[in-house]
Amino acid sequence: MAKTGIKIEGEKWNTKQRVRADRTDELYKDIPEGETLMSIDNLRVVYRTDDSETVAVDSFDIDIKKGELISIVGPSGCGKTTILRCIAGLLQPTSGTIKIGDNECSSPGSDRGMVFQDFALFPWRTVRQNVEFGMEIAGVPKNERQERANKYLKSVGLERFADSRIHELSGGMKQRVGIARALVMHPAVILMDEPFGALDAQTRNIMQEQLNKIIIQSERTIIFVTHSVDEALYLSDRVVILSKRPSSIYKIVEVPWERPRDMASPEFTATRKQILEYLEQQNVMEN
Repeated sequence: MAKTGIKIEGEKWNTKQRVRADRTDELYKDIPEGETLMSIDNLRVVYRTDDSETVAVDSFDIDIKKGELISIVGPSGCGKTTILRCIAGLLQPTSGTIKIGDNECSSPGSDRGMVFQDFALFPWRTVRQNVEFGMEIAGVPKNERQERANKYLKSVGLERFADSRIHELSGGMKQRVGIARALVMHPAVILMDEPFGALDAQTRNIMQEQLNKIIIQSERTIIFVTHSVDEALYLSDRVVILSKRPSSIYKIVEVPWERPRDMASPEFTATRKQILEYLEQQNVMEN
């Protein structure tokens, strides 16, 4: 974190100068919705071996507004997940900066929540215990942990499965647990790396509807990586289209429609066609 005078700690450090790790959104409460929350400036990632050098991402620049969902689409292997891992602090960029407010994201932090494609749940814990895990580490009292876990399990439609084990759940239900686990920590930004990519078509549609309701109700800031143009248009405020490797921003498409959206409308179909044409110009068509 940058030197802002605010440290993120557990509940025992809950003073005016410090913010609990499960409420890092409080760090940015003075930034109005619709104003820039995250800035990515000149991001560059180079993978080096003893005898070769591969530029994965080059000159990636974007400002992300508080309360918006942006999707990132582009060629397979172009660097979508690399960018997300840099934002999460899991990968150090070769150069460039990533900031939330005035705080630099140079390492993992609880102001960014991650939802993975492969669920990444603890099989020995119940559904509620999985959702509570981050709060437990942050030192949140047991009663508050349970209350908040129940609230977010209800928001993803899993309140009846709170005491179930992970192996008893379907793929879509497991992903909903992962989303609830990210939401419950109140991060400033939620990162989603193809979270519905491994699901069947019907379950994927259900999950899109579920996330759409969460977006409407919670006004979270979300960065969403997907291969599906339809999914990107259905969920996003903006669709960021990447170029071929080395990856940079090729186009940004604004999505002006209110939620929920009609995927069969002429406007949706026309914009979908436009994005596919952009992807074709990069010698890629993914959907």
